[in-house]
Amino acid sequence: MRKFTIEDDHLIFPFNEPARDLSILNKPLKIHHADILDDLLGPTPAELPLHSIQEMVGVGADEGELVVYRDSLYFDREFFSAFFERARASRLPCRAALPSDDAAWMKYTVPLSKLEAVRDAEGRVRAYALDLWYFPNGYVEPRQWRVLPIPSDYKEKGYYNVPDSMANIRPNVKTGAEGGRSFDLTHLLTERSCLSIDSWVHVYFANIILGVFSRGSRFEEYLAKHNLFSLKVLFRAILEQKQVLSCSKLVQIGEGTIIDPSAVILGPTTIGRGCYIGPGAVIDNSIIGDNVNVAQGCQLMLSVVGNNCFLPFRAALFMSTLMEYTIVAQNTCVQMCVIGRNSFVGAGTTFTDFNLLPAALRAMNAYGELEDTGQPVLGACVGHNARIGSGMVVMPGRVIESDVVLFASPDRRVIARNVTYEESDHHKTRPSIARLHRRRYPRHIDTGTEDSFLEEW
Repeated sequence: MRKFTIEDDHLIFPFNEPARDLSILNKPLKIHHADILDDLLGPTPAELPLHSIQEMVGVGADEGELVVYRDSLYFDREFFSAFFERARASRLPCRAALPSDDAAWMKYTVPLSKLEAVRDAEGRVRAYALDLWYFPNGYVEPRQWRVLPIPSDYKEKGYYNVPDSMANIRPNVKTGAEGGRSFDLTHLLTERSCLSIDSWVHVYFANIILGVFSRGSRFEEYLAKHNLFSLKVLFRAILEQKQVLSCSKLVQIGEGTIIDPSAVILGPTTIGRGCYIGPGAVIDNSIIGDNVNVAQGCQLMLSVVGNNCFLPFRAALFMSTLMEYTIVAQNTCVQMCVIGRNSFVGAGTTFTDFNLLPAALRAMNAYGELEDTGQPVLGACVGHNARIGSGMVVMPGRVIESDVVLFASPDRRVIARNVTYEESDHHKTRPSIARLHRRRYPRHIDTGTEDSFLEEW
């Protein structure tokens, strides 16, 4: 078995970094890939990275089985296992695809992406092809590939209800008459997950909706169907004198981690090594990395916190992800957001997620254009190495680029539009002061796409 990687050098805005280096479920995406493939296929020698699938020409039949994937494609163990087992059983060269009649793929994976549509003889879209291939006897030409659709087997589940009076009733654009409820606040939680990471929104989906949220859903389904496992969980809870969701079967804690007795931790939750969980903290279905400090009264629900992060007292995360070395200060509320590595969010800052007016929440897609995300609620995104002052309010869907510094001031109290590096407040200071904040994640402009995008902002 040989494994080949196609490098995707497209920089994901606002991080200004390739997808392979972004943290997904507290691992760089490239490490996430390596762990899954080494576990399922076994260790293999390192291959030189490719720039396109055409570079596989010449890898012949004597090479045996080959797996090729693009390094900006996120897939979990369940998705890759389903594809690999079906492809291997067919003994045919296969390319993975997402069926167009699967609502989860159409809601989370296809929007904002650059996936290629697969059409039938009548021109109807039947699937969306992924850059993931299996070749049983060396590389063959595309005309010999078999498209292999992989369903998500999603289940629709909600987490709260919004009254009709607040449900973003949208008027009919043609008649002006009031329409029905445009969105229900439910999510499609998948049995297997896959995303092409082409936007910051995909990073959010991979970590939260198709990550910890779907993981919790799978656990509930497994618990309901396997009575022996349910009895083991119950016995462990009785033995440890804890609630069922807090027992060690559901809450994994790393070596050297200290947890205050008054903290409440509900599984499935994973906490890394050398962490501190303070008194009164509440953690529900989350992933916490190594050396994380969660201080007194913090609340974390359906969230991912990277290594070496610090949450002072009463910080709250709801369906959000923090990358490594980030600080979210006290009394801050972060909802449905992605915050990059080595960033700081000042005390009392609030990231909102509900659009008060029935306007579309848009984000930058794979082609540098603003596109409707299709989401009724969505938080904001902060890039790497950013500094945000205290007491700010960030509106839904807004983006703050890497290396931006925002001072708390009357004209910066509410972030109602996207903020680029050129608009960073540190540029307003004396040059000797401004030079102290180094730009670590510059934009890579090799086409006119990004310039036109900035003009649209």
